[in-house]
Amino acid sequence: MAPAPDSAVAEAQRRGKSPWTDGVHLLWSAWVFVTPLFGSGYDWKWAGFTLLSYPLFLWLYAKVLLAPRRHGWRYAIGMAVLGLALMRWYPSGLSYFVFGCVMLRTSAKRPSLRAYILQLLAMNAVYVAVAAWIGYPPLMWVWMPVMTLVIGIIINVEHASQEKDAALALSHDEVRRLAATAERERIGRDLHDLLGHTLSLITLKLELARKLADRDPAASRRELEEAEHVARDALAQVRSAVTGIRSTDLAAELASAKLMLESSQVRLDYDVPPADLPPEVERGLALVLREAATNIARHAQATCAKIEFAREAKTVQLCVGDDGRGGVHADGNGLTGMRDRVRALGGTLSVDSPRNGGTRLLVRVPLAWRDPLLSLRAVDVAGEALRSAEARA
Repeated sequence: MAPAPDSAVAEAQRRGKSPWTDGVHLLWSAWVFVTPLFGSGYDWKWAGFTLLSYPLFLWLYAKVLLAPRRHGWRYAIGMAVLGLALMRWYPSGLSYFVFGCVMLRTSAKRPSLRAYILQLLAMNAVYVAVAAWIGYPPLMWVWMPVMTLVIGIIINVEHASQEKDAALALSHDEVRRLAATAERERIGRDLHDLLGHTLSLITLKLELARKLADRDPAASRRELEEAEHVARDALAQVRSAVTGIRSTDLAAELASAKLMLESSQVRLDYDVPPADLPPEVERGLALVLREAATNIARHAQATCAKIEFAREAKTVQLCVGDDGRGGVHADGNGLTGMRDRVRALGGTLSVDSPRNGGTRLLVRVPLAWRDPLLSLRAVDVAGEALRSAEARA
């Protein structure tokens, strides 16, 4: 059976959870097979009722999870009715009643706690009436309603927490989307202001140089030189602007990692990042930190993580560790990307990840990082000096 688009399983998949998450609760149905140990024992009557009722219970359970939310409550009520109908001859069937009470919450979209408790009270009133009619001892009249109410409230709190986490994740995505949109608009304005006037000026000077080429070669040459200077100045400004666009604040990335890990139930201990790092070094470390924190949240199955910084005379060090399952392959795609990024900064990356022993990522980057474009600028300067020397000769 394929899940309906608005079913409980489909919603769990949209949240990134396994479709088998709610199926784990079926383990509690083992009470169906354990109950005879506390009563008359196993006999042919128990075996017959189990063979007939348990497959029907499994079908109802699957329908609650796979059917549209607007229909799921019917199958939850069906489980409860199945348990009540078998009470007289089959005490193990009370497990079906408990599952029906609990799954009534799972099948609903977003019921209030008050509405859910009223539903439980109504179902347990029917149970008490049936138990009294059959002749169950008074203790059972009290025990079953109390148990279903306690379990139901726990399940309700769990679902409410999951819904709040999902809403928080959506709000974070919306904030990131709005921030990205605002940043794109800012970049567009900056580049327009930066290049619009400059390119217009270069165009005018080149047109003037073309018109003066035959009548006044010296003036034409001056216009070309001025256009060249304007272009070089524009290139320097664009490089400066791009550096600002690409820069990533390490402190902001640390705050984002803390939020992401704590939302994944991972406690984070961290140091304050060092100040006054070269922009490209800070950006590189921030991106490595982002990737490392994402790996911990998604794959490590950790409960605790630690981020440490250390700055020495010529290097800065970043260490990210967790107490997760470990066993990280040193040549994995994520680590390869981080290693390439660190290598581009002239640094090193090492990983210690014994199986079931957590993971420790250590990055060392030199502070004396040099922009590769500096060599191109040096070539430009050398070429200009050579042309000047040739002109003097």
